Amino acid sequence: MRKDLKSLENYQRYSENWNTQRFLKGEDYPVAMAYVPWQRWGTLYDPEKGLECGTIFPDLNKPFLGVRGGCR
Repeated sequence: MRKDLKSLENYQRYSENWNTQRFLKGEDYPVAMAYVPWQRWGTLYDPEKGLECGTIFPDLNKPFLGVRGGCR
């Protein structure tokens, strides 16, 4: 069987047995793996700039630009 058909079969089998209540309780969550790099200590914003930006760490200053994103 082709790999993509096997994946579709697995998805259909999983979606047929979907139990929303169990999922919302934290059961049956799919396993995930995240990569989170260690933050390196560097320069800091002064307190006024940190309050304005919401962080004292320049590396974490990711301003919202008001542009749409997500799946299309």
